[in-house]
Parts: sequence; C-alpha cells; structure tokens
Amino acid sequence: MTTDALKTASKHLVVILIGLAMTYPLAWMLVSAVRDEPDIFTSPGLWPAGDDFANFVEGWDSAGLPFSRYLVNSSLIALGAIVGNLVSCSMAAYAFARLRFRGRRVFFGVMLLTIMLPIHVVIVPQYVIFSQLGWVNTFWPLIVPKLLATDAFFVFLMVQFIRGIPRELDEAARIDGAGFFRIYAQILLPLMRPALVTTTIFTFIWTWNDFFTQLIYLTDPAMFSTSVALRSLVDSTSASSWGPLFAMSVVSLVPVFVVFLVGQRYIVQGIATTGGK
Repeated sequence: MTTDALKTASKHLVVILIGLAMTYPLAWMLVSAVRDEPDIFTSPGLWPAGDDFANFVEGWDSAGLPFSRYLVNSSLIALGAIVGNLVSCSMAAYAFARLRFRGRRVFFGVMLLTIMLPIHVVIVPQYVIFSQLGWVNTFWPLIVPKLLATDAFFVFLMVQFIRGIPRELDEAARIDGAGFFRIYAQILLPLMRPALVTTTIFTFIWTWNDFFTQLIYLTDPAMFSTSVALRSLVDSTSASSWGPLFAMSVVSLVPVFVVFLVGQRYIVQGIATTGGK
C-alpha cells in the first residue's frame, strides 16, 4: 500500500470513528425504546436485552392525550410556518434582488443584522403583543410571524439564489408585457425550486424541533406540540417511565428523518448552486 493510499485510508477511518461516536446517542435511544425499564441505564451496550414494545403502547397515552394529537398539532404548526416562509421570504428576496428602491441596501443590511439577534431579546415584546391580541395558547404566534419574512436566513439564501439567475430572463419577460408580480410568479419561482425546497426542509425541521417558543405560547395540553408533550411526559412520570419517553421520542423523530432523507439532495443543491440554468 502506497503512502497516499495509507493516508486516505487513515482519513476515512477517522471519519468513520467520528461518525460512529456521533450516532451512538441516537442508537442508544432507539435501543432503549424497546428495553425493559431496569435495563435502560444499567446496560450501555447497543444490543437490546428485551423486546419491550409495550413502551410504545404505554407512552402513546402517558401525556394525558393520545400522542397522535401532538403529532397533528406539530404538523399544523410546521405547515403554517412552511407556507409563511415560502411566500414571504421569496417575495422579500425578489424585492431585494431585483427591484430598485430607496434604502434597499440599508434595509438589506438591517435584515442581515437580525440573524444575529437572539430570540430571547424579542420574545418578551412579542409575547406582550400576542397576549393583547388574545393569541396566547393558539398557533397564531407561531405562524403569523412567518408570514412577515422574519427568518432572515431564508431571505438571504433566496436573494443569493436569485442573483445567480440571468437578468435577461426578466428583461425578456418585461418586453413581452409582464409585470413585476408575473415575473416573480412565472419566471423566478420555477427556477428557485432548489432554494424553495431547502427552505421547506429547514423550516420543517426547525419548527418541529422547536421547544422554547412553543413552551411560551402553548399552555393548554390539548394544544401541545410533540416537543412540549415530551417535556410534560417527564414531568408527569418523573424517572419511573423512561422507556415510554424514549419510545415517544423515537416516534417524534420519524417525520424529521423522513423529510431529511427525501429532500437531502435538494439541501446541497439549494445552497451550493447559483440558480443559473
């Protein structure tokens, strides 16, 4: 074996070992979901000592309501957030990338600065506003802000993508009598598919896994999302039912894995490509 081949094999071996170390916690959770309660913390291995699928049956109703209710709630929140980000962020990106108006660079810079603004800074004034509107304990505080292009990361992503699309397409459409909205809807949106799919995937994953904001606004158990329901499961069962908790954690992770596996190729394409055809 040559020196170069040995170096390559060593690099691959290191990457594989790091990957195994990173996936161990997930694998341990999957195995613990089907283990008997006493064996969860006494056996660190990844081979299940039993096949206690009763953990799934017990955990399904442990939070007070069927876990399907929380899955539906999370799905509604994620769907609303996805639609809001796709519509508002794409329109804002089109304005920043193609339209000429006074203060465009200043507004774009301010928008980028909001990426560095922690949510803890704005959560209090937002809560006061939504409380006065009577939206606390509803899904509206989790969906309506998405309709206002508040996720600056996706706006920036789409702006960079649109800038890679030749302006000649806009000019040709304008010669044919198309207005700004028609150019946006019929010319740019079809070409922005990788960026739109990337936005959809990230929005779904981030919204599905969100805990802080959902814990703030959702107080009725019937309105809980999966992340908040899992936390309430710990509160209600303490340390005596870790098996059902891990089982429901596995159930809540299934949609995230499915979405990521289906759309992973679009993530790289949406971030790496320039939008040119």
